[in-house]
Amino acid sequence: MRKGTMIGIVTLLIAATVGAKQLSLLFDGKTLEGWEGNLDFFRVEDEAIVAGHIDKKIPRNEFLCTKKKFSDFDLRLKVKVIGEGANAGIQFRSERIPNHHEVSGYQADVGQGWWGKLYDESRRRKVLAAPSDPEEYAKHLKLDGWNDYRIRCEGPRIQLWVNGYQTVDYVEKDASIARTGVIGVQIHGGPPSEAWYKDIRITELNQKDT
Repeated sequence: MRKGTMIGIVTLLIAATVGAKQLSLLFDGKTLEGWEGNLDFFRVEDEAIVAGHIDKKIPRNEFLCTKKKFSDFDLRLKVKVIGEGANAGIQFRSERIPNHHEVSGYQADVGQGWWGKLYDESRRRKVLAAPSDPEEYAKHLKLDGWNDYRIRCEGPRIQLWVNGYQTVDYVEKDASIARTGVIGVQIHGGPPSEAWYKDIRITELNQKDT
């Protein structure tokens, strides 16, 4: 191999390494290290975070949140719910409400009739965006199994996918809404139910990403 060719290959490898985004695991599959919340309602089982209980009512909303805050990112995880009326969600760009069990911020919804919607938890308290074609979207759901959830945030733009089907492409017009916060997993207050979360991976995006 010529010297010039070797230098070219090395240069390309260095550029690829420098330009690569760092994929990180938020959950190691064994412990809740790096997370905080009411551990009466969160445990680790079969390499998943299990929220809630299938044998007793959930008295109120409960959240398990990362200790670290994130701004622009691409988050991917697998989610399933068990129990009639099960309701849950994934918080992001959120904050704990001081001296309260609630969390305020964006939520990617989970549960029958809620999958794929973008909700504003404990802030504006309303659905901000939802799938435009519910019938087509329903074809992609696995109500009794694991679903792949993807959440991508870049500046004011928020995009959601479930099982590869895009459900939301939302641009936040309120400049006062925070673009940094914790990530959390929820079990909603209500009937006996569980929400399972696993393979939680995040890629933090830099300012050059578009």
